[in-house]
This record gives sequence, structure tokens and C-alpha cells, in this order.
Amino acid sequence: MSVYPNSPLAPDDGPPPLGRNQILKALLGGLAIVLAVAVTTATAGLLQIKGVADDIGGLPGLDTVIGEGDGAQKDKGVDRAEAGDPRTFLLLGSDRRYSDLKKNNKNLRRSLPARSDTMMLVRVDPDEDVITVLSIPRDLKVTIPGHGTSKLNDAYSIGGPALTLETLRDVLGIEINHVLNVNFGGFRKLVTTVGCVYADIDRRYYHSNVGVPPSQQYAEIDIDPGYQRLCGQKALDYVRFRHADNDLVRGARQQDFLRAMKDQVGTSGLADDRDKLLDIFKESVQADGQLKSVAGLESVLKLALFSAGKPVKQVPFPGSFAEEGGVSYVTSDDAAIERTVRRFEDPPSLQPAKKQSSSSSSTGASSSAKKKPKRKKAAKIDYSLLRNVRREGEDLVANTVASGKVTFPLYFPTRITNSGRFTTNQPNDPNPRVYTLRDRAGKKHQAYRIVMLQNQLEGQYVGVQGTTWRTPPLLKRPTSTRVVNGRRLLLFRDGERLRFVAWRTKRAVYWVSNSLTTNLSNDQMLGIAATLGRFGEGGK
Repeated sequence: MSVYPNSPLAPDDGPPPLGRNQILKALLGGLAIVLAVAVTTATAGLLQIKGVADDIGGLPGLDTVIGEGDGAQKDKGVDRAEAGDPRTFLLLGSDRRYSDLKKNNKNLRRSLPARSDTMMLVRVDPDEDVITVLSIPRDLKVTIPGHGTSKLNDAYSIGGPALTLETLRDVLGIEINHVLNVNFGGFRKLVTTVGCVYADIDRRYYHSNVGVPPSQQYAEIDIDPGYQRLCGQKALDYVRFRHADNDLVRGARQQDFLRAMKDQVGTSGLADDRDKLLDIFKESVQADGQLKSVAGLESVLKLALFSAGKPVKQVPFPGSFAEEGGVSYVTSDDAAIERTVRRFEDPPSLQPAKKQSSSSSSTGASSSAKKKPKRKKAAKIDYSLLRNVRREGEDLVANTVASGKVTFPLYFPTRITNSGRFTTNQPNDPNPRVYTLRDRAGKKHQAYRIVMLQNQLEGQYVGVQGTTWRTPPLLKRPTSTRVVNGRRLLLFRDGERLRFVAWRTKRAVYWVSNSLTTNLSNDQMLGIAATLGRFGEGGK
């Protein structure tokens, strides 16, 4: 099997003769998933395949070498993949790498253990039309080989990437071909260098340590809700935040940011930053034994090139929360994990099945005689899935409209889920939030965000966004369209669930954002989007 579809070149013959610009754009898209975690992504992707591996010289090795095991050592090494085979990457992200702790000084390890803030599996398969991503909760209850039952993150503290790899292989029953250990300091630099990333922020994230006792202090953050551009430290704060939600929501937030970065990084025009990005990459990433070599790295770059442009599919982890002996865990049963691994390794195709023609050459029927496809009927809404909140919605946005801060039509939810509600309008956290959104050219656009709370304990927030920027990167590639209530809705799927549902007018664009863990059903998402009401107009 070749990683060069529709090409006569064999894997060892080098890349096909594409132009330099084509190679740069393709590598950006592919490596944004393959070579980054918690989103240190497309660093090496700015280079042509020939030359990039030589320039990098192979990646710095992991502190505890994870080589290609065989025989008795196989369980302690990465699983070897042949050219053209699918590859699964274990991506780890931490502020302090395991090797930074003075060569595993025992005293320092006890007082200041290394912890991995992010654990993510990424699978790239030349034969699949998606790249799958599975975030593993760091609080997952596991059996750590040689150390008993504990949280998965403790495997990193005890034995670094090598023990984390061994533990995950036992828990998931999965082959892992590469390990990348990323320093978050490099992530800050990378996001800024690639021109920052536009992200859809579901709610306000805020914490200040001013006046707070040391026991209650944690990472500070101040990010408002709404679609916006995140750079450097703010982007890192966003993907790392965990104190007001759980590991499952946090993993979904990181995957959402990763997907946004992949979609945007190829259009950032970064060829002039080649040397800077190479330095960030080499300083921030450690890798397994295969990627320490030029040949091994080149093989991965080829796979990344021909996976560029594929959408990212988030595979949710089947976790629930439990407390045992005063310790909080994420737990999951073996059957649920097995089903999840199957979806991760063999995702359903995004391409619709081709229908066989009813006519054949033996009947003498010509193509002109074939029946034209029937026009799809407009979808109907099951209002039992939603409750009427028109009066509440009008009251929520009335002062905003009266103030004149929004000069384009303001649409608001007239129906929301039965368990949903609008978040409280507060001076430091207004709902709706009205703000200025700048595109990459610096042009100003008006924008507003309405936040609805679905389930606070589970971190479920749903949003309605409106902006005069009619072509934001978020809406670049809809997966399909559907007419509901006379509106042509743009649908954006995350696996089987709708992540966004958008609607364009001549003056603006509006969309409904599902929760990060896509808890709303497709019918609920369509219903909310189709019944958005314009303030001042009557309706059902």
C-alpha cells in the first residue's frame, strides 16, 4: 500500500514533483495534526519534505528512550509501522518535561513531580478520509505496570513517556507507533508565530489570584465568550484550563482548538518564518527512537503530506466520574473502551454511499432517460425537543438593541432545550456580549455572543453568535446544507453530531455552537438555528 495515491512513485522514490508552495501548504495542514500536541503542531510543516529531515536532523530523543522493541523488549517500545501503514501518535504536553527533573533526582521527583497536562492519540491512515483524535483523561483510573492502581497522569510522574506508553497500551489494547513529548513554552511561541488562531469560545473563563489564599490559587485566566483570535499565552491558558470543568470537557476543548488550528494554519503565509519555526520545533519537541532519525522523520512527513486537507474527527472518550477513598477518578468499562478504540481506528466514512443506477446498457436506456433526483423537502422541527423562550430572549437583548451598540439585525434564540437557560447578565460578564472582531487584515467587524447554560457541572454551554464578518475561518468548509423554516442552514459536523449550524444574510452571518462535548442532538441544534428570531419582529 502506498502513501502516494494515484501516483506511480513508490514510497522510497521520494515525494511527487509538486511545486514548493503546494508542498508548504500541504505539510502545514497535515503536520498540524501529526506533529503537535495540545497543539504544538505544524512547526516542521513549512519545509519541503526533502531537506526538512536534514535541517531538523531528527528530533531530540526522549529522556527514557522509547525505541522499536522486539522480543522481550517489545512491550516497552513503540510499535513499528511500515511505509504506507496507518500510524498512531501519542502526544504528551507538559510545562516541565520528565527529563528536566535533574535526571530523575528522587528528592526533586517527590517535591516537584512532572505531570502531563495533555494526553492525546492521533491516528493518520492513508486509506481513511478523516484524521481521528482521541483525548485520554489524565484522571483515568488505570493499573500502572509495577505500581498498582492510580490515575493515568501518575504514570508520567513515575516513569515519564515510556511508562505512560506502556500503561496506555495495556488499557486500550492499541498499537502506538510514535510518541511526541511537547513543552508548552513552545506552544505559546508557535501560536503567535503562525498568526494566532480564531477559536469559538463557549463561555467566560476567568480566575484571578489577587486576594486569594495560596490553597485556592491556580493558573490565572481572563477570556470572554465569543468567536475571537487567541494568541500566545491566552491560547495556552484556554487549552490548559481545567478548574471549573472536568477532564472530558478539557479534552474536547483542546481537540476543538487543534481542529481550528489545523484548518487555519495553512493560510497564514508562514514561509518567511522557516528558521524561527524550526528553532521552536527543535527546542520544544522530544520524540521516540524512530523520529530521532532523519529517515524516520522523513517517512512521517510523507504521510503528513498526503493526509493534508483531511477533516479531523473527534472521538469522545466514554468516561464517567467516581470517587474512591477520597480520590476522584474518571472511570470506564472495558467494553466501552473497546468500542471507542474501534471508532478511533476504523471511523465511518464521511463520503455518502454511491447508489447503483437502476438502468443498464442491456435495456438500451441512455443517461438522458434517467430520472432526475428528487428535490429534498424542507426539514420539519420537532418542537417537543425545545421550549419557547421568545419573551425571555427579547428581554435579554432589549437593552442591547436599544443602546445601538449592534447596528446589524440581532437574532436571538426563541426556543432552547428544555434544560437550558440563559446565563445571568453581569457587569463583568454581559449576556449578550457585544464586541469588535478583527479579521486577519485588521478590518473591524461587529459581533455579539449569547450564552446559554445547559449543564454547569458537566461544562455544557451553548452559544449563538452573530457578526458582520461573513466569511470567518470557522465557516469555510460546511459538511452539508439543509433547508429548515425557509432558511438554508450550513451544517458543520463533528463525527455524527452537529458542532455548528450557521445561516448567512446579506449583512451578517449567525451560528449556533453546540457544547464542547456536543451534548445537543442534531434536531435540537437545527431547531434552535431555524427559530432564531429578529428583535422587533413577531413570530411563533
